Amino acid sequence: MAGHFELYQDKSGKHRFRLKAGNGEIIAVGEAYNSKASAEKGIASVKANAPEAPVKDLETGK
Repeated sequence: MAGHFELYQDKSGKHRFRLKAGNGEIIAVGEAYNSKASAEKGIASVKANAPEAPVKDLETGK
């Protein structure tokens, strides 16, 4: 199974998303959003901006 996004509401009522790998492991978590629509926009942003995103190593500055 391919990875997928999960959209959910946390205990404080905020909307969040997480990205799960095909094996079910959580590999990314989004911030808390006030609305479901904003969380959905966050998912769309990750999909649009991350496919070719370079890795920036903050430990080495490279």
